[in-house]
Amino acid sequence: MLLKMIRGVLFHQKGKMLLIAFTIALGASLATGMLNVMWDVGDKVNQELKTYGANITVKPKDSSLLSDIYDVGEGEQLSAAYLNEDDLPKLKTIFWAFNIVDFTPFLEADVKLSDDTDVRMVGTWFNHHLSLPTGEELDAGVVSMRSWWDVTEGEWLDESDESDASSVMAGTLLAQEKGWKAGDEITLSFQDQEQTVTIRGIYDAGGDEDMEIFAPLDLVQELTGQEGKVAQIEVSALTTPDNDLAIRAARNPSALSSRDYETWYCTAYVSAICYQIQEAIPNASAEAVRQVAESEGAILDKTQLLMILITALSLLGAALGISNLVTASVMERSKEIGLLKAIGAKDRSITGVIMIEILVTALLGGVVGYFMGFGFAQLIGRSVFGSAIEMKAKVIPIVSVLIALVTLAGSLPAIRMVLRLRPAEVLHGGQ
Repeated sequence: MLLKMIRGVLFHQKGKMLLIAFTIALGASLATGMLNVMWDVGDKVNQELKTYGANITVKPKDSSLLSDIYDVGEGEQLSAAYLNEDDLPKLKTIFWAFNIVDFTPFLEADVKLSDDTDVRMVGTWFNHHLSLPTGEELDAGVVSMRSWWDVTEGEWLDESDESDASSVMAGTLLAQEKGWKAGDEITLSFQDQEQTVTIRGIYDAGGDEDMEIFAPLDLVQELTGQEGKVAQIEVSALTTPDNDLAIRAARNPSALSSRDYETWYCTAYVSAICYQIQEAIPNASAEAVRQVAESEGAILDKTQLLMILITALSLLGAALGISNLVTASVMERSKEIGLLKAIGAKDRSITGVIMIEILVTALLGGVVGYFMGFGFAQLIGRSVFGSAIEMKAKVIPIVSVLIALVTLAGSLPAIRMVLRLRPAEVLHGGQ
């Protein structure tokens, strides 16, 4: 009897049941899409932000300590402390090695031009190829770390081209001041050393770098007599936004309990990655670029909040739609319900039948909505991030519970109407 009644409603009121299923499917699809994007968006947002520069700087401990004590600005030299260039591949041996997506070293020197003017010369990697002991192949350098720089004339240096070993890149403001063009030769001198180089290209960085010369690291090391040495390393790493644990660990990791320490060490907080870099590279002090790290966390938090709000609003809209449709369905069936009450059917039994009908419809709508949400999430991933969104298994039970709650909430007005319905009034045309 129960199955016959449910089947009768589903087929005799198929228009309204389809509308209810469609409403639930829309709510489920948005919830599924947003929740999957929210839980997969962290790495993708971080990956996008990595195109705007490093979030970790690594310096010699002595240099970092003196800078903190005397508040020396970036680029000023206080000591002859350096890091070894040969230690840089160790960055890819830490626990969070795969989160380090790029890095490049720097060695600066004030050199003189042929007109006896001083200019800052920066030695670095451009597209330096590394073959790591782990078997990983990596191209690192400023070409990817400074992807927003615009080469206005000429082209980037290519470290695989031997002819570029004595070439440099000139900042656009310096080139305009000196009247340089791509292909020009200039002479640089440092103390008693002199080197003639070719300007391979002119770049526009939009900052102080436009008054500098960027050159291959080997060239600057040779010119300054600092073979195999670097003054600073910039690291671009995928990180997890800081929380209370990360903040406490950044102050003093040794003050953490063993359990908190393990949690912190095994989570990709920027402070944990800095700590592991210091473990891997001798005499190194790694510090987060706080403006970048905090901006990443703030952007990610706001993005996730937006996803949650969209999910909540979509479910609220689904609940309102279900409420109207179920109420309309009950009103159409008021005489049938009144007759059932007149022959002795209990309110609990009638309410149970109605809820089973709605939940069966919700199940069908939820399944369709999940697959719609799967496609919706992939559309967001491909159009916004250029990659697929990983579907999280935990979304299925969460969406199922949410849809069940929304369906029940939307059905409450109709249930109240059933409970208040008086058989005499309905059957005699009073309602």
